[in-house]
Amino acid sequence: MTTVHTSSIKSLPLLARGKVRDNYTVGDDRILMVASDRLSAFDVIMGEPIPGKGEILTQMALWWFDRLGHICPNHLTGDAPESAVQPDEVAQVTGRSMLVKRLKPIPVEAVVRGYLAGSGWKEYQENRAVCGVPLPEGLTNASKLPLPIFTPAAKAAAGEHDENISYDRVVEIVGPALAQQIRETSIQLYETAAEIALGQGMIIADTKFEFGLDEAGTLVLMDEVLTPDSSRYWPVEGYEEALRTGANPPSYDKQFVRDWLEATKINGKPWDKTPPAPRLPADVIQKTAAKYREALERLTG
Repeated sequence: MTTVHTSSIKSLPLLARGKVRDNYTVGDDRILMVASDRLSAFDVIMGEPIPGKGEILTQMALWWFDRLGHICPNHLTGDAPESAVQPDEVAQVTGRSMLVKRLKPIPVEAVVRGYLAGSGWKEYQENRAVCGVPLPEGLTNASKLPLPIFTPAAKAAAGEHDENISYDRVVEIVGPALAQQIRETSIQLYETAAEIALGQGMIIADTKFEFGLDEAGTLVLMDEVLTPDSSRYWPVEGYEEALRTGANPPSYDKQFVRDWLEATKINGKPWDKTPPAPRLPADVIQKTAAKYREALERLTG
């Protein structure tokens, strides 16, 4: 298995490097998305790759695209990523890439929450609402919500934090009809996925979807979908205990890295969450890689 921190495909023009994905232009209608083994925490990219992460994310996304196509079309072309690169570049793309349709991206992160966690829990404590969606009294950290809620965010520039926005703001950005379609589709995708995951002993607390429009104006699911990078996965074991005590449930994501970074001191002071990130120790890298692997294996059985 080739570990890839930063891909280098010389035969194609680089379109963009995100926190995890390197996107290359293929002709005028396709994009090669390469999932690297980079890990970002607190919006800072770590210097050390997490071995196998890009392949795991890609396999999970493809597994989900396969099961959600009846709800919303996705951006996969069905073409082999290896067909877009030179022979000496194949090792960089095998198992970690998708050759996808080039779409007009919608500048809204479609976040759906089924449980109260993270920034949603913080916001609820302040005003009993999340992104302007009012919620009942008496919920606690990790509570299941009466119904899943759509809590969109505006896509931020690289290095900035995505910003939670109201549904009304989505209407301003894309218009009422498309806003409603995005909200309804996102909630349906989440509810379907949450039910499938629960059957495998995993709770999807929240997730974010990204959409684009094709040349006919059809809404298309794009980017990655339902991976531990874009979703909060909790194993069912330990959930009830966490709910009872008000703790964060154990999770399948980069929580190991976050916890280690929060506890790390540089020159006697906590890390200020700006680049460069502290060097990750080998055991934190291994534990994080194992968590991602376990998420894939558990989900796909």
